[in-house]
Amino acid sequence: MFEELGFHYVGPIDGHNLDHLLPVLKNVRDAPEGPVLVHVVTQKGKGYAPAEAAADRGHAVVKFDVISGVQTKAKPNAPAYTRVFGESLIKAADADPRVVAITAAMPSGTGVDLFSKAHPERTFDVGIAEQHAVTFAAGLATEGFRPFCAIYSTFLQRAYDQVVHDVALQNLPVRFALDRAGLVGADGATHAGAFDLAYLCCLPNMTVMAAADEAELVHMVATAHAHDAGPIAFRYPRGEGVGVELPERGEVLALGKGRVVRRPEGARVALLSLGTRLAEALKAADGLEGLGIGVTVADARFAKPLDEALILELAGGHEVLLTLEEGSTGGFGAMVLHLLAARGALDAGRVRVRTLTLPDLYQDHDAPERMYAQAGLDAPAIVKAVQDLLPVRKDERGAAAKDGRGRLRLA
Repeated sequence: MFEELGFHYVGPIDGHNLDHLLPVLKNVRDAPEGPVLVHVVTQKGKGYAPAEAAADRGHAVVKFDVISGVQTKAKPNAPAYTRVFGESLIKAADADPRVVAITAAMPSGTGVDLFSKAHPERTFDVGIAEQHAVTFAAGLATEGFRPFCAIYSTFLQRAYDQVVHDVALQNLPVRFALDRAGLVGADGATHAGAFDLAYLCCLPNMTVMAAADEAELVHMVATAHAHDAGPIAFRYPRGEGVGVELPERGEVLALGKGRVVRRPEGARVALLSLGTRLAEALKAADGLEGLGIGVTVADARFAKPLDEALILELAGGHEVLLTLEEGSTGGFGAMVLHLLAARGALDAGRVRVRTLTLPDLYQDHDAPERMYAQAGLDAPAIVKAVQDLLPVRKDERGAAAKDGRGRLRLA
């Protein structure tokens, strides 16, 4: 096949036999001009017994003992989001033979490995071929199956053309489970799920959800399972949940409806969170209330469709509205601003609106909490953003210092 395409083909060669491989590479280096394809066969983990014995061949590890290969993993305080997804999908498949799971070479990273043990005949690992995974899911959807396409947020970018033309344009009920949404710590910039909100929310027919905690993820799996009206995506981060109690069965959420988590009397500030920044929003609200500032906290749940009634009510009933998301500029916050502008909610200038997003850069790997602090998406940064925006009332002028533009500045 390769020679028909004009390549000079060499191989296959045992890539672990350096006495064979190196002379071949030297010959290829000195070969006449023209494309050369060297076919080298290797085995992942070759020569290291613990890696050879592992299902993922030691693909992703933490600190480990070199002799035994035993990894030193911290004891989790809450179940990982990936496990919650996998176990929730198993329950959906137990009750519905139409549920199938598809992944692109990341079964353990997405929780599909758990599903494969319970339903091996309905599990498809297509290898590192995200484009094929999406089109395959689209084909299954046309035949009445309920496919869950589990792909890291950052890797779904590879299949964007298929998402647009093979799924969204056809309005097919493919369920996209986007693991690693937001920042991913040591996995670094290549694996950060920063852009899916921006590139999915712009597509007609698409529904987009983000889980605030592990219980919400259970509900979103159930919602996606029941959604046959078109494509739907739900995103969740790497790592452990926040420790909330998990429901035995997920509830189907009302499409495009958020929830108010906290609303004190006389609140002047509204924090509208999408995804797992909700915990930091609640911490920020505690800190601001300690300063005498009432804060309403809401969980949007949906980036598309938006809960228009909730957003307009928050904008109309508060002096400051902040949106929070673990995504790039152009995502959830942009959708909210577009809605407010289209409905004239910004015309009178009664509410000050800001969108807190990931910064416009590729962040270096670090501990996730430090990365979110650098991004301005932790509780102290949220408190500061509110302090910079909140106007001073007449009855507060004696108790608060002002900067040169009349903004409230509290110690």
